[in-house]
Amino acid sequence: MSDSFLYTSVNDPLATPLLEELLFEYDSRYGTFFNAEGAKAELNKYPPEAFSPPSGNFVLLLRDGQPIAGGAFMRYDDETAEFKRVWTHSGYRRQGLAKRVLRELEEQAVRQGYARVYLTTGFRQPEAVGLYLTNGYRALFDTAADPETIRSLPFEKWLSDTVLDGTPILATRQQPSLAHP
Repeated sequence: MSDSFLYTSVNDPLATPLLEELLFEYDSRYGTFFNAEGAKAELNKYPPEAFSPPSGNFVLLLRDGQPIAGGAFMRYDDETAEFKRVWTHSGYRRQGLAKRVLRELEEQAVRQGYARVYLTTGFRQPEAVGLYLTNGYRALFDTAADPETIRSLPFEKWLSDTVLDGTPILATRQQPSLAHP
């Protein structure tokens, strides 16, 4: 068994099965809760170029050449990358793969000059909330509140503790964030 990361495009045919499963999962959990198109509207909200260098990136975690997990980021502001589509194929869960993808995205964001990560997840994704909270992300919402009343759950992480090649990378600024409304 051989795992490797592949930086590519959301349009890469290798990404298609993973993104189709993500679409199915979102539709299963939310249906048309947010809009009449369902998850398709969210997945088509940004052009593929948003997840391409120099401002963004898209990565797949491959096992023996097959995609098993992945994720992306795009520019949020000059110092902040916004993570999107962090996903593990349903047949490969509970192996720590999402954590590996998250870490890889963080390191790539640092390499591309970002000091902070911002992301949101949905209120019907407790696994994602747990992933972010246990990996150093700070909830920008009241975690004691009913998530359904908040709907879109924002998180942030300063990348000062991110390590590249054994060397800690220090964030240029660590001040309170301004999450978007």
